[in-house]
Amino acid sequence: MSYLGLDIGTGGCKAVVFNTEGKELASSFLEYTVLHPHPDWSELNPDEVINKCFEVIAEVNSCISDPVVSMSISSQGEAFTPIGKNGKTLGHAMVSFDARARDIAWNWSKDFGTKKIYYITGHTPHPLFTLYKILWIKENQPDVWKNTRYFLCFEDLFHYKVGLEPKISWSMAGRTMLFDVIRHQWSNEILEAAGLPADKLAFPVAPGEITGTIGLETGSKIGFKNPVMLVAGGHDQTCAALGAGVIEPGMCMYATGTVECFCPVLDKPSFSDELQRNNLCCYDYTIKGKYTNVAYSLTGGNILRWMRDELGQSEIARAVKTGQNPYSLLLDAMPSSPTELLVLPYFSATGTPYFDTRAKGVIIGIQLTTTKGEITKALLEGVALEMKLNLQLMEKSGMKINTFIATGGGTRNNDWTQLKADVLNKKIIVRDIKEAGCYGATLLARSAIEKIPVEQLLRHSRTENEVFSPNPENARFYDKKFESYKQLYPVLKQFWKA
Repeated sequence: MSYLGLDIGTGGCKAVVFNTEGKELASSFLEYTVLHPHPDWSELNPDEVINKCFEVIAEVNSCISDPVVSMSISSQGEAFTPIGKNGKTLGHAMVSFDARARDIAWNWSKDFGTKKIYYITGHTPHPLFTLYKILWIKENQPDVWKNTRYFLCFEDLFHYKVGLEPKISWSMAGRTMLFDVIRHQWSNEILEAAGLPADKLAFPVAPGEITGTIGLETGSKIGFKNPVMLVAGGHDQTCAALGAGVIEPGMCMYATGTVECFCPVLDKPSFSDELQRNNLCCYDYTIKGKYTNVAYSLTGGNILRWMRDELGQSEIARAVKTGQNPYSLLLDAMPSSPTELLVLPYFSATGTPYFDTRAKGVIIGIQLTTTKGEITKALLEGVALEMKLNLQLMEKSGMKINTFIATGGGTRNNDWTQLKADVLNKKIIVRDIKEAGCYGATLLARSAIEKIPVEQLLRHSRTENEVFSPNPENARFYDKKFESYKQLYPVLKQFWKA
């Protein structure tokens, strides 16, 4: 028998099947397009997303002989779909960096009480969260608001599309800003203030809980050969951290995907005025009873995609001819030494710590002699410096991080991982698990069936692939560069005021 992990990301979806030894048996990935119909709008077509999820599941099922017995989902947070009373989608899903609800976020939260909402949800106001996006629909699309039967995030939307009662894992619910992360239920106080009935949301469940069975009638259409248990998964960052082996305090995932993220594990909830000031949230981890604080750059790996799409036409053309990856071609052209360029990586809303939806990206120091490789490296340095800023704030808040474990597509390039180690001046471990989000989901799926705690499953399977220690000379250079970097945002933010 085998276990399937489905990762529903912002840029694409992936299904991976693992056996009981944790060996990957098959994987499939499909990309979809983030739509930008207006400034500040960023959307996905949810029907396209779910159809492609079904396609990747069918693809991996066609490649395996050991049938899948259970599956779980690692999903992007915040994005949701309004579903009509007839079961059809009533609009696109607004993804994390959609900023159209910025005014609602600040004004509504001020009226409700920003401190009060923080101590209920563990989050500080930002238009990325589901609450404010739903309120935007209420104000701007009254017909959609009136005719919506469910507002579903992608984990619970998948439940609905396979004929099950929609259920949402605690960590996914925690990303909506509608969830009481201590009582583990939708906050009646927030729902009442928003005018949102609880029965329009999925039912929250603990990570690793069996949420239903995909029967043969539905399952056979996507390649399942027998009934398959569906198990509550979680937010993609927490699932990836679990898959990477982050199970003890002091350990922290460093993820590079569409969003770049730190995700540590905590033994108990961590709330403080200092964390609130720096927008460092607290919500459930993918192990029941554990919590996390996350710090992130919303631009993250998007910055390399932008480089590929806007300035990488020659690399794309060469990749088509040679079968190489255009990203690899861009990264291979980076200089070995740190660059003299300084990048403020706000190519979308900032993420932590500033939560500034009006900030813009900046590249300082370009000359006629500047190469494309230098620009590529400077962009990645900028994101890493932003993460260093977050790390500094986390540590000042009393959080101790001893070990970074890298996950995501960025780990496939050693130069990129070494750059991060040099900028942070911290050791980074890369484990031999390239699909950490899907693997974390399958650990939950396997744990539910075999009744073995996920921590025990991980302790038996953890293997280190490579360890990247900071280059002392580069680390000293980046420490100096960091002092300049910290001055950029306070100086430049005046130019972005409305």
